[in-house]
Amino acid sequence: MKITQKYSHLNGEEYLLVHHKPLYSEITKVIRSIDAKACKTKQSREVRKNGAMLYSPVALNSAFKQAFAEKAWTESRYNYYITLNRELLDASVKMSAPEQKEFLETQGEHPIFSYNQTDFVKEKIAIEVQFGKYAFVAYDLFVKHMLFYSGGVINVGIEILPTKKMQSQMSSGIAYFEGEVYNVMRQGRTTPQVPLLILGVEP
Repeated sequence: MKITQKYSHLNGEEYLLVHHKPLYSEITKVIRSIDAKACKTKQSREVRKNGAMLYSPVALNSAFKQAFAEKAWTESRYNYYITLNRELLDASVKMSAPEQKEFLETQGEHPIFSYNQTDFVKEKIAIEVQFGKYAFVAYDLFVKHMLFYSGGVINVGIEILPTKKMQSQMSSGIAYFEGEVYNVMRQGRTTPQVPLLILGVEP
């Protein structure tokens, strides 16, 4: 596969070029190593594409998972406790989960345990490979990367998406680069408040 489009939010790409240039190169090499044609295994049953062979999100995700795992990128889980008290949230967000729980309980709270997982993390860089529905990408960009960033787990988040050109050869409802970058740009220059690099890929 190849990267055909890029969008750097809050200097996400610039951060990678200055602080993690070898890792950024590694990421681009992993993307180029993916054989998209081998993932065109899903036969469409949709009226407009009935019988056509489409790119399979399952096959694509599996190929990326294997390629990144070979480079020692691993899944990361961020545990935390929920409170709706803004002051307590701000005070506890960078504590470890056990510390959050103890702190919130001493403040009379009954904190709720929760967690988020991200596909690949290495040296405080998180990567989400997203060939799913629109809602999943919005959650990645506006919730997941933000939680990992505010919790001190990552310094930058990377989202890998198909371009519209590739998405047209997938099932309906799949998110695509141009649409998701538009959604980010529409929020203004500082939202979400996490450095991001969004990559548009295609065969």
